Amino acid sequence: MIDFSLPDDTRLLVDTVQRFVETEVQPLEEEVEREGRVPAERLEGVRAKARDLGLFAMNMPLEVGGGGLSCLEHCLVEEQLGKTTDALIRRVFGQVYPMLMACRGEQVEHYLLPTVRGEKVCAMAITEPGAGSDAASISTTAHFDGDTWVLNGSKHFISDGDIADYTIVMALTDRDKRARGGITLFLVDRGHPGFSVARTQPMMGHRGYGHAELFFENCRIPGEAVLGEVGNGFKLIMQSVLQIRLAHIGARAVGMAQRALEMMRTYAGERRQFGQPIGDFQMVQKMIADSATEIFAVKMMVLNAAWEIDQGLEPRDKVSMIKVAASEMQGRVVDRAIQVFGGMGYAKELPLERMYRDARVTRIYDGTSEIHRMLIARSTIKNGLHL
Repeated sequence: MIDFSLPDDTRLLVDTVQRFVETEVQPLEEEVEREGRVPAERLEGVRAKARDLGLFAMNMPLEVGGGGLSCLEHCLVEEQLGKTTDALIRRVFGQVYPMLMACRGEQVEHYLLPTVRGEKVCAMAITEPGAGSDAASISTTAHFDGDTWVLNGSKHFISDGDIADYTIVMALTDRDKRARGGITLFLVDRGHPGFSVARTQPMMGHRGYGHAELFFENCRIPGEAVLGEVGNGFKLIMQSVLQIRLAHIGARAVGMAQRALEMMRTYAGERRQFGQPIGDFQMVQKMIADSATEIFAVKMMVLNAAWEIDQGLEPRDKVSMIKVAASEMQGRVVDRAIQVFGGMGYAKELPLERMYRDARVTRIYDGTSEIHRMLIARSTIKNGLHL
């Protein structure tokens, strides 16, 4: 018998996060959209409350000061976080990349622990003008010279790259091996000689934080700046990306879609046309029914894959399926919500307009829908479908 019930402490955590997002975080959204930044004077109080409740860096292990959540618990929490903006999630709850657990020696005190405490901001620099979905095709290089590494190349669309205290940089250390032992991760401090932020790229959505273009010109960093082991960078990224894609895209997409559906449901009961609530019209009912069905399906996919990760498995095909299904479901549900609201759905007065713009990019980053479909198809043709 399969038990789908949640333990009381997990349910309490989810309820706590839900209330916190609704009462403390969502009220900041309008100002973030209007000003294009997270208001520092209001942010610190909200972030302090999140820390006091144990809601900061929840994805990190207890031994380094994180929340110690399982992958399943993390996804349930991220579902609630998906009901607000990405900028506020980053600032209030912390954007701590799991590959930082590879820190060793002085790196632990200098990078890992301050980031988990919220004292430092970290950026992850993988994407380049010529390397998006195909991350292994990067051209940024690093070669060892004496006792230092010399970085050369550029990155773009790097979230928080303009304000990060340090950046995890993926660079090519062996052109022949590439993803099979030729890619390494480096920890590079802000302001290090040879490291510069060229500009931030204005985006359609995801306002409130920067998406920067970074340059490395004969940037000499210490030999001990390697994160993990030389040549093991691509493997380290791939080990972390499963849970990142699952939680940050899959679970958050469910959360955003749930918020849109709740708005749709409420409005359909209140808005009257032709003498009756629009929720009585079958075409509106279809949009609500389709949305509820698709949200449920994706949520079950997310929880199933999260459970497998907690069992020590690596459900790569499932996570690719979730990346496609969640990102496309999210867009459809928000689009339907705008249709139900009509002109008001298109107005900036409601969050749906912002949600519509924010949802669009999830079909692009962390591998486009087309790339993930290709991976799913190749694996299915080669190995069959194993669910």
